[in-house]
Amino acid sequence: MDPVTLLTLVVLSVFVGFEVVSKVSSTLHTPLMSGANAIHGIILIGAIIVAGQADDPWLLTVALIAVVLATANLVGGFVVTDRMLHMFRGRRATRPEVKEDAA
Repeated sequence: MDPVTLLTLVVLSVFVGFEVVSKVSSTLHTPLMSGANAIHGIILIGAIIVAGQADDPWLLTVALIAVVLATANLVGGFVVTDRMLHMFRGRRATRPEVKEDAA
């Protein structure tokens, strides 16, 4: 594929991805993030495999950058998912209520 076709695919993918994600209701964001975390885990494994087999220094550099970015995205996704799950749990009392008798 020529670079113009690849660039066109990337731009169209960004627009389609933005439209799809922006239409998701707030109750579905947590399952969506969990699915995205699984995909990023697969991407991370692929980037590690490519980095391990790279002979060209330029390819090794790009693969290592992919490993760093995939790791950051994976960890960030789990952090966001954890925070969203805490929002759905509700508030818990941090200390037991103490009732004082009126004398």
